[in-house]
Amino acid sequence: PPSSPPPRSAVVEVKMEQGPEQQFQLFVDVHGAALRASGVPPLYWESLQQKLAQEVFDAGDVFGIMRVEDEADEDDSEKVSLNTMTPPVYQVIITKEDGLQATDANSIFLIDHAWTYRVDQARQQLWDTPGLLHRMANLTGVGFHGEVPDDDTIDIVLADLWAFSHTYKLSQGTAEEQVPIWYVMDEFGSQIRHSDEPTFQVAPFFYGPARVAFSLLWPVRNLDHGEEVTWDHAHGEQNPLVRRCRLLPWQPADFKDIDASVGEPPEEYFKAVFTDNNEKLPLPIEPPVYQKDKKLKVYSDIKQVLENLDDPRFALTEDEEEADIIYLFNHFKDFRTLSEQRPRVMVNQFPCENLLTVKDCLAAVARRAGGADGPKWLPMTYNLCTELPQFVSCYQQREDRGEDNHWICKPWNLARGLDTHVTNNLNYIIRQRESTPKVVCKYIENPVLFERDDIEGLVKFDIRYIILLRSVQPLRLYAYNVFWLRFSNRPFSLDHLDDTQKHFTVMNYADGIPLKQIHYNDFIPMFEKQYPKYSWASVQEEIYKSFVELFQVATAKPAPSGICDYPSSRAIYAVDLMLKWDADDDGRRIMQPQILEVNYNPDCVRACKYHPDFFNDVFNVLFLEEAAGHNATLLS
Repeated sequence: PPSSPPPRSAVVEVKMEQGPEQQFQLFVDVHGAALRASGVPPLYWESLQQKLAQEVFDAGDVFGIMRVEDEADEDDSEKVSLNTMTPPVYQVIITKEDGLQATDANSIFLIDHAWTYRVDQARQQLWDTPGLLHRMANLTGVGFHGEVPDDDTIDIVLADLWAFSHTYKLSQGTAEEQVPIWYVMDEFGSQIRHSDEPTFQVAPFFYGPARVAFSLLWPVRNLDHGEEVTWDHAHGEQNPLVRRCRLLPWQPADFKDIDASVGEPPEEYFKAVFTDNNEKLPLPIEPPVYQKDKKLKVYSDIKQVLENLDDPRFALTEDEEEADIIYLFNHFKDFRTLSEQRPRVMVNQFPCENLLTVKDCLAAVARRAGGADGPKWLPMTYNLCTELPQFVSCYQQREDRGEDNHWICKPWNLARGLDTHVTNNLNYIIRQRESTPKVVCKYIENPVLFERDDIEGLVKFDIRYIILLRSVQPLRLYAYNVFWLRFSNRPFSLDHLDDTQKHFTVMNYADGIPLKQIHYNDFIPMFEKQYPKYSWASVQEEIYKSFVELFQVATAKPAPSGICDYPSSRAIYAVDLMLKWDADDDGRRIMQPQILEVNYNPDCVRACKYHPDFFNDVFNVLFLEEAAGHNATLLS
């Protein structure tokens, strides 16, 4: 596992007057947990501490890089690469005359990192950093001898770099700061080849006092002079099939004989999700009943609720114990105690609602609809942690058939486009499995676009609907009549896949990037003018049908395999979707809704800004079940 930097408070400067024993103990206190997690034997810790403190890079005393002449690589012709050159093959060997002893406490070595980057910044860094493109081109064997970077060369380098990049993530900081970091080891580290029977282990390590990352290299056995230094690129992977998939960037293989279809996971999957989520299911209760003239007391920690809920039938309270409604920002876990002690208290969450709001679970429950191919309203989705071989087979089969192979990798439980990647590079997708748990979804290559006059082009857009779930059994589902739109800033095309302003619509969280806003009432006539054969009413009818079907399958089974039927629960969700071009059974061109994600406790700043009665409407529908006059449409 990659190591992470300790909190700044834990990074203590080593004072000159401290003795070696004190310095080493401080090092162990700060870094011991990371070293243990990475499997670094304690035998090497003291030597490592000294090498880090004194910046000792002594690998050159023990190792040498040797070019392998006339080595025939039978798989080179199958390698998926934009690079038409045949890169030279190197190996790292032991050059020390008496070899290397694994029992020698000094047999641990520092490898510097040639480049550290986040994927969304990689292209710009290759453009802007003097010498970086030349260095990465040399590493990957790409022929580049120009003085000025160009996009074509950068595309090739970025595509081939997934055989050289490795990753770690920070365990502290904001969500943006915890987006995985990728790095390329220096020329020495990058030439260490893979082996299923490695002679060394390699692990990233963040050194607190210098706030810099290295890779650590240590032997797993004694080695003689001339023996090759190798490491296992799929270290720790026990499943033989998954291991072969993970090694594809270095060892091409054919997986097309594997069945690419995936169905609903077994019950054990949902039980494991429930256990990991640490929820306690409620006991059965009777639905809460309040007199119609009762003013319901609301306890909330959400700023927009506190500032905008002013309907006279509700009263805010700072005392949670006297509340009739608890409306919280964070996830509520202990439904059992709530059902035992305060069954009449209503709460803005359902047990097991993460089956909708976490992307791998959303795909899992959605497979209950639509047969083997899944529902038409959800892009084809694979869980990279549990369905990697099926995905690789699907990718290779599509490639053989000449079908579009653009995909989007998304973390299970992050929003705002963080750590999200669009690519048609199989190696890129496979390597994403090593950073954070992700799903990979078929990228919508034929989206319905919107013409923006201000940039004179057709751009992607997505739509956010607020869905109100009042009960599970029976299913009572409403849609808020106001929806919100987000637009890309650059005309759409299937190139420059790392251009977030072309391929993403989330612009409201980025500084200095223009945010295009169109109110839904203005959007509808503009849309119908651009697409006169498609009325918005008919499009929205299909959108609503997809919402109903999603919630039907999500509530079709008892918890933990479905959303729990708890009569005191209510919830709002934001469903983000796009429209894509498809054909119906008669071959007619249609706009097919594509649900992208379901968000718990969505950001309602814009909703309250432009519709000050938003939370009055929401509370009336959810807690009083009065939709008339409150901007809500009953769906089910």
